[in-house]
Amino acid sequence: MIDWLKNINKNSPEFWKNYHSKFEKKSNRYVVLCTETSGLNPKKDVILSFGAIAVIEDSVLLGDVFEVTIPQYKFLHDNGLSNDFLLESEQPKLSESQAIEKFIDYLGNATLVGHRINFYVEMINQSLEKLACGRLKNEALDIEIMHKKLNDINNANFTIEQLSTIYKIPKNERVSSTDEAYTIALIFLKLKSRLGLK
Repeated sequence: MIDWLKNINKNSPEFWKNYHSKFEKKSNRYVVLCTETSGLNPKKDVILSFGAIAVIEDSVLLGDVFEVTIPQYKFLHDNGLSNDFLLESEQPKLSESQAIEKFIDYLGNATLVGHRINFYVEMINQSLEKLACGRLKNEALDIEIMHKKLNDINNANFTIEQLSTIYKIPKNERVSSTDEAYTIALIFLKLKSRLGLK
């Protein structure tokens, strides 16, 4: 509520107004997200790529995918990091502002799903702040938290690899954030079924 009040008089970008208009009704679409980032500090680090895939009901929609690489040359140069992997990536390349705008349009009012999703949400919120937008409004589900709830576990953490083994998801040689998003989507479908989510 406070975030909305804070931004009410701002001239928000058109894509942000369109995004807000999509929340008048609830969506049955989930967007499974994985990003590559330069580190784990949302205040200092940047997003290097997005990989996302949609899930509706009990199906992963292979034709409903979002993938983009963000060449963060200045950040990488200023921090002495190599940008070779960005140059070699076959994913489409966009500036950070273009990538965020396209991702928000792709996401719409879907529920976000991921592994430690709060980190990705915060990274996106930091990027949105640079564009004079508010924060994401989407609900979010975390496969690690879902697994812990299903099994009544409080004192352990689980990697994607561990969850893949537990839920018998075939191992894939991870090539991109989209490949990882697909693995997360398969784990999510199993957890969604076992937890009785619609």
